[in-house]
Amino acid sequence: MDKRIELLKATVRDVPDFPKPGIVFKDITPLLASPEAFRTAVELLVEHYRPLKLDAVVAIESRGFIFGGPLALELGVPLQVVRKPGKLPWKTDAVEYTLEYGTDRLEMHKESLKQGDRVVVVDDLLATGGTARATAELAGKQGAEVVECAFVIELGFLEGRKTFAPVPAFSLITY
Repeated sequence: MDKRIELLKATVRDVPDFPKPGIVFKDITPLLASPEAFRTAVELLVEHYRPLKLDAVVAIESRGFIFGGPLALELGVPLQVVRKPGKLPWKTDAVEYTLEYGTDRLEMHKESLKQGDRVVVVDDLLATGGTARATAELAGKQGAEVVECAFVIELGFLEGRKTFAPVPAFSLITY
């Protein structure tokens, strides 16, 4: 295994029984607190995405912003943000999506992306994939091509990548 991935794994903290009994939460705050690990995560994402000639990075609120911002900056492309309803100050496009017990909604400023833009959707963690699927749909609504969805951590046993197929997924760490 790549030593850089080992470094990332060593800085992810397991928090048992959070947010409820039986869940083991993967906490990225120690990774963010380590300049070496944080830099490594961003560098690995940049290495993977630089050859793909992207037009924008689409980051999901809020932890996706942490990784999407530096990725966009290093690639020299715009960062476009996707947020929960009522958080963006301009006209928005929206997508409603289904949760386990109800629905939620995501928004992005209108005209954030152009027809044919090649984009990557970025978030910190892939669990069930609903948020990534909704974000990919939102980008598509603006005419963009979602090349891939990127994550620092993937909970592979939940099979979230199937939710937004045929868009491929890329994860630095899979549990």
